[in-house]
Amino acid sequence: MFAGHFGLAAGVRAKYPEVPLWALMLGTQLLDVVFVPLFVSGVETMDDHIGNGYGEAIIHADYTHSLLGALLISGLAWIVAKRFWRGRGGRVLAAVVFSHWLLDLIVHRADMPILPGNWGGLPTLGLGAWSHPWLAISLELVLLAAGLGMYVHAAMKASSGRKKRYAYLSGAVLGCLLVFALLNDVLGLF
Repeated sequence: MFAGHFGLAAGVRAKYPEVPLWALMLGTQLLDVVFVPLFVSGVETMDDHIGNGYGEAIIHADYTHSLLGALLISGLAWIVAKRFWRGRGGRVLAAVVFSHWLLDLIVHRADMPILPGNWGGLPTLGLGAWSHPWLAISLELVLLAAGLGMYVHAAMKASSGRKKRYAYLSGAVLGCLLVFALLNDVLGLF
């Protein structure tokens, strides 16, 4: 769902232009950004016994991708973001950060705990769309198309004359990046 997160960020940018696109893109991936050092240090792990293709790994992100962990990271993002983009911008960024968990809930197998470290041994969550790759890819395509469409529409509406060319260009560049992100998801380029 890497690409789908970015598509959502592009759509949010169309509605809330006071928050820069780079901040929304980073925000939508913040759970994964925090995951990386925890993965490298062995605190969080991945089990690829099913395979290492699109969505085949079981991710043990028991802190960053727990419901409470995602809420805490979103809260920290809100505290930082409201300093730069005031109250509404901070809330928007916090919501985008938490949207990562919501989208992952749809695609992950039941590997997302409610509490960090799966304290209490509560059931883990995940609807498992990754078990049906075409469903997961279709969901990502919808998010990409809707987000890019909203972004381009807002950019065109906000520009006039000579600036329309820049709006077209920014939409084309963003579109290329989103398609590359989807190809990376599906084909495992990196």
